[in-house]
Amino acid sequence: MKSFSIPISRRDFFKIAGLTAAGAMLSNPADMANVEAAERKSSAGTVKYAGKDIPILYDVDVCVCGGGPSGTAAAICAARKGVKTVLIERSVALGGLAVIGCVYPFMRTFAPNSDTPYLAEVKKRLLAKGIDYNDKVTGRTWHNPEILSLIYDEMCEESGVNILYESVLVDALTSGNKITTCIVQTIAGLAAIKAKIFIDSTGDAYLSRNVGVPYERGYEKTGNNQPLSFRFEMGGIDIDKLYNYVAIELKEDWCKSKPPYFEIAEAMHRTQRYKLEEFMARGVETGELTQEEAEYMQAFSIIGKTGVMSCNFPEIPIKFKSTDPIEYSKAVTYGRKMMRNMANYLVKHLPGFEKAYISREASILGARESWRIKGKYYLVEDDYHNQSRFADAVCRTAWFIDAHGEKVSERLPKDGFYEIPYRSLVTDKISNLIVTGRCISASFILQASMRIQPTCMSIGEAGGIAAAYALQKNISANMVEWDKIPAAQRSYVSQG
Repeated sequence: MKSFSIPISRRDFFKIAGLTAAGAMLSNPADMANVEAAERKSSAGTVKYAGKDIPILYDVDVCVCGGGPSGTAAAICAARKGVKTVLIERSVALGGLAVIGCVYPFMRTFAPNSDTPYLAEVKKRLLAKGIDYNDKVTGRTWHNPEILSLIYDEMCEESGVNILYESVLVDALTSGNKITTCIVQTIAGLAAIKAKIFIDSTGDAYLSRNVGVPYERGYEKTGNNQPLSFRFEMGGIDIDKLYNYVAIELKEDWCKSKPPYFEIAEAMHRTQRYKLEEFMARGVETGELTQEEAEYMQAFSIIGKTGVMSCNFPEIPIKFKSTDPIEYSKAVTYGRKMMRNMANYLVKHLPGFEKAYISREASILGARESWRIKGKYYLVEDDYHNQSRFADAVCRTAWFIDAHGEKVSERLPKDGFYEIPYRSLVTDKISNLIVTGRCISASFILQASMRIQPTCMSIGEAGGIAAAYALQKNISANMVEWDKIPAAQRSYVSQG
């Protein structure tokens, strides 16, 4: 199989491998302690990779790749079933876009009774930390990113999840139709993780693509991805003054909630007309904004952060693909310029923003869609409109088809919903692989509905439960029949 190597220094290799000769050369007690720790970590042995002996950091039951909304849920729910679990996360915080990407609040699913047990627990924990998430008007979960990352750490610690922070998935080794090992780049260099079942929660189907699972990317008709965003926070905002201007003076009633839950928004060239469209259009007329910058603007107040709003803009032009590393990198620079220009415009002209400033930039671009696997069941737009039900459904949702740049569809009838089957999480190609989050088996248009964070969390929850069940019953992960798992052990039971 195709593989590649990331350089590792001789010194780091000695530390990881825990060679006793290196220890003998060290006289400092602290250095000796480091070598002893490395020896303990490498006690599981090594694997041969790219001509090197790579130390095995963990040999576990379940390895989850990606600590975003779905991956964190999968790891916690697997560990709670008594299986040894490790969670690989490339940053220093769990939560993915919800935390390091400044993507909040959680959107609502619009489906009745859609909260699975894990999601309901996260909400209860937010309340216990003093974050009153529910405005009882929009139904959104107005969380706080720093509190959320703390909650995830606590849940992982309580359930026994081993977290491997600042570790990037590099490669995977297979034997037959099974993954045997993940290769990760850690702070100390390359290392290996062995597991019986692997869960791909990377958001980009990276693990799946690496081991040959069929996939798609972008819109089938155009090849375009949904546009990227570069979200950020602005502090120093007079929220009450902003509310008075937008909701009272302009009489904008699109978002009916009031401070501390408050939202402003505009999106040109859509059926919905926003009061702030004229405000943004004036910036184009004066030359202070480009048309690209004026197309889309949205901001949400953040509970627990007085005078701070999460800015869901700029929406980076669609010419920058989320699946091209060169274009993605250019999008960062391009988006940062857009961000600064738009923020300056708001400070100059929008009441309430006079003393505002950029207080935080996301440390990852917001990708609404990138790669998607082709699994045992391929969800399509008809499943949305037909409100499909499945015996092996793991959750339900009714979030509208929200494909930026391509199609923003009508909503389902009140109390309508469709379900997502377990078969969309697994593939015939790899028997011990489960995929969770936005990159499950679905068309571009359908994915635009199921991609929101609460739905991804419920998918991850089911993935963790299924992994543990497969291990306990000694069956392949891709052969699990979700509807055959006792109802009391499932996070969701189909209403079909």
